[in-house]
Amino acid sequence: MHFDAIGRVPGDPILGLMELYAQDPNPNKFDLGVGVYKDDQGLTPIPHSVKLAEQRLVEQQTTKTYIGGHGNAAFGTLISELVLGAGSPLLSERRAGATQTPGGTGALRLSADFIAHSLPGRGVWLSNPTWPIHETIFAKAGLKVSHYPYVGSDNRLDVAAMLATLSTVPTGDVVLLHACCHNPTGFDLSQDDWRQVLKIVRERELLPLIDFAYQGFGDGLEQDAWAVRLFATELPEVLITSSCSKNFGLYSDRVGALIVCATNAEKLTDVRSQLAFTARNLWSTPPDHGAAVVATILGDAGLKKQWAEEVEAMRARIAQLRSGLVEALAPHGLSEQFAHIAAQRGMFSYTGLSASQVQRLREKHSVYMVNSGRANVAGIDATRLTLLAQAIADVSNT
Repeated sequence: MHFDAIGRVPGDPILGLMELYAQDPNPNKFDLGVGVYKDDQGLTPIPHSVKLAEQRLVEQQTTKTYIGGHGNAAFGTLISELVLGAGSPLLSERRAGATQTPGGTGALRLSADFIAHSLPGRGVWLSNPTWPIHETIFAKAGLKVSHYPYVGSDNRLDVAAMLATLSTVPTGDVVLLHACCHNPTGFDLSQDDWRQVLKIVRERELLPLIDFAYQGFGDGLEQDAWAVRLFATELPEVLITSSCSKNFGLYSDRVGALIVCATNAEKLTDVRSQLAFTARNLWSTPPDHGAAVVATILGDAGLKKQWAEEVEAMRARIAQLRSGLVEALAPHGLSEQFAHIAAQRGMFSYTGLSASQVQRLREKHSVYMVNSGRANVAGIDATRLTLLAQAIADVSNT
């Protein structure tokens, strides 16, 4: 038969964790695996600004027709302003433009296929560690994937090793950088670190691909864009992937963009023609609802203000959870060992727990996180920090 030789692919480990968590009858279980923001009730809320924008769309939309290869035009303009800054010369000079994609993952896939087709022979360099999907997306596009060090065996950011390796990357290769809230480690570069990376990228004529999935979740909407805007201002060509999943709560609506910064308007048009051609063969045209929601919010001063306040509230809650967990570990003599959790940014933390400790946490205390020790801090219930700290202390002291 036709399908007889087809084998079974192992399930995604994070999705598998979700299933185990759902089946666990323990009322005090913790889901720190899947990468979504949760409130203290364990729910992934829809921001009120999003609900208001959706209501407006229901009342005012007159069509559900296709929106074209680059997606919702208003969304493209406004997301570019959010990422690059409304006063960016790149926008006024028409040197930057966005192509809407199905989520940030879609933007990564579009960038991978664009590099493979339009920049043949270029390798892609990823941090070690990085988001696992980075590995497969670029490999599936036929690109050579290499790595630069990021976090050492001591669970500390190793900028020196990162810079040393980047200094050896072949001229013209692509280097993927996390703009903020590094996934999976939570360790971010300082502004001085970013300037050193920029110097190497410029000297070796590398093409930066900046993954910007968590704008607003690190230090704030404007602060998190600092490195992106630095690179876009100082370099002639940059690729940026943007996601609206976390900061707009539009996970299932799949809203993202690939923003291209080029040397001039004419070259941007050339590149965007290739992106539209590639996108046509991937998903034809992107879905409109989520993009229309984002455009409605960013295009309305009142809704944008409300949305920015909601993002800030999520960011502040995550920061409080980080410091709160470290404080809860103090009575167990572990505050210094886990002090890095408070210093990290965004949803994720490389806790430093070993795979065996993670397994004991799951089996003995119903605490679910991936085997690397990466925990979704945004999944912690603030009222149960003491209980979580006790569980971590139990496996750390054995």
